[in-house]
Amino acid sequence: MMKFRYSELLRCPLEQSAMQVKDGQLRCEKGHCFDIARQGYVNLLGPGDKRSRDPGDSRDMVAARREFLQSGHYEPVAEALAVSVSRLIGRDAVIADAGCGEGYYLEKLQQHLDLDAGAATLIGFDISKWAVQAATRRIQATWLVASNRRIPLAPGSVDCLLCLFGFPVFDAFMTALQPGGTLLLVTAGPRHLIELREILYPTIKHSESAVVQQAVDAGFVQGHSSSLQYTTAPLRQREISDLLTMTPHLFRASHEGKLRAAQLQNFPVTVDVRVQLLHKNPPG
Repeated sequence: MMKFRYSELLRCPLEQSAMQVKDGQLRCEKGHCFDIARQGYVNLLGPGDKRSRDPGDSRDMVAARREFLQSGHYEPVAEALAVSVSRLIGRDAVIADAGCGEGYYLEKLQQHLDLDAGAATLIGFDISKWAVQAATRRIQATWLVASNRRIPLAPGSVDCLLCLFGFPVFDAFMTALQPGGTLLLVTAGPRHLIELREILYPTIKHSESAVVQQAVDAGFVQGHSSSLQYTTAPLRQREISDLLTMTPHLFRASHEGKLRAAQLQNFPVTVDVRVQLLHKNPPG
């Protein structure tokens, strides 16, 4: 089990006051206490952050994502992310992954940057406790169960905020970033998993995401953008099943579409992603 890696940047989700580790808990100045789990994370979901008893990705979804990502099919995405971040930050930067999932991309980023224990502060948070529990088994970082709507970090404390295939909350992201800080947004392009989508659905929409415009409307300034598109190696049926399980297509596709997908074997798919830098203020 990993030891909880405390960061002085943490703030109480109830009062936004500073916290300290004491007797196996995080305690804020107002007296609120949060237990440190034996796996090495803290649950900082506020009372208004839960819309169900078990929010976020289920245990099965997390397991499927972990298996699929370990196969290496999204390795080029992780590499593109790491290259983009390495151009932005110094070795003492604060990097936060909003909607970190089971920690795959933050681990790949650490490996690419060759960070040691005294270098950048890495913080990952997700609303799914199952995802965060899985993330604690990857690398030493500050792992939190928390919502993008209420980020339990000091305002203006983050140099680089990552949101990868997630659900951005731009007002909260703006608050967490320091002046001149950067949001790195990774979104699916119009041809992402197009072959699988053609199996799952009777008709396909090819429209671009409006999320970048939403960020601009919230006050962010657009920076460099890039696209990455490639075809995976042929996917085995188990990998196709994991890919389906880890995406919203599991819930959106019809029963008939999922039956068709269950018959696929040795099936390559297109990966199409957009990497967009968005700045709290224009850089330099």
